Amino acid sequence: MRKLALAASLALGLVGGSAFAAGVPSLNAPIIVPPPVFSWTGLYGGVNIGYGFGNNNQDPGGLVYERFLCCIVPGSAWSIPDDPRGVLGGGQAGYNHQFNPWLVVGIEADTQATDVHSQGNGINGAPGVGAIGTGPHFAFASQNKSVDWFGTVRGRIGVTIPNLPNLLLYGTGGLAYGGVVQSVNVSDFFPELPGVIVGAGTNYDKTKVGWTAGGGVEWFPAPAHSLFHAFSIKLEYLYTDLGPTTLYGTSILVLTSPPGPGPTFFYSQTSPTRWHTVRMGVNWHFNPFAPDPVIAKY
Repeated sequence: MRKLALAASLALGLVGGSAFAAGVPSLNAPIIVPPPVFSWTGLYGGVNIGYGFGNNNQDPGGLVYERFLCCIVPGSAWSIPDDPRGVLGGGQAGYNHQFNPWLVVGIEADTQATDVHSQGNGINGAPGVGAIGTGPHFAFASQNKSVDWFGTVRGRIGVTIPNLPNLLLYGTGGLAYGGVVQSVNVSDFFPELPGVIVGAGTNYDKTKVGWTAGGGVEWFPAPAHSLFHAFSIKLEYLYTDLGPTTLYGTSILVLTSPPGPGPTFFYSQTSPTRWHTVRMGVNWHFNPFAPDPVIAKY
């Protein structure tokens, strides 16, 4: 009898416990989906606008004369201030690959239209050469120069900031090329020969190739799930050098009175093509190579 009562008590306890458990909600923790890991890897494209300015160079030039009848005309030299400045803007495209949480390596190409130009004048006199000379003369030279467009193909290497994976500091450098237009005009005056003016002019319009280097900072300002999460803004500096140009010319007789042969000179004008660029831009990023997200099933 005692064993029968014990078995009945155990059965009643099991039934009551099951009923109680069925009425109590589950205490399992909710499933938390971690936020996606931020990555710079992928393609991008965008636009930029900025300002270009030069080094305020002094471009050297000079002329030499061939012998004029029985007279000797000494040569002369001058320098022309060259300080190019102007607005520029264009577009860029590139690819980044993030190798670890802090290292990002990429490549970028851009094309710019520019209003970077300069204009300058130089003047210098040369003394006479005694009895067989023509007396002193004064050479006047003017130069107009512009970079109508340029482009670059550059590597980029950058590092992210601790606790700010959406902020990138980078250095960049590579190939540069651009369209350079230059014109030089030279006139020479002889105070002791008031009827003689000699002049020359040369034009240059070619594509030149050089190098560029600089650095910048790029930042994704919008939260990961916002409408503008794929857009970044950047501030960038570049120094560009397309090398020097040297123009050569031979004079023509502009004016002589009384009519007759005049002196002939040969001149050269050398000018570097280099400038600084500060620009800001906006990029849209996308990664067609990213794997599709995995959706859990329960």
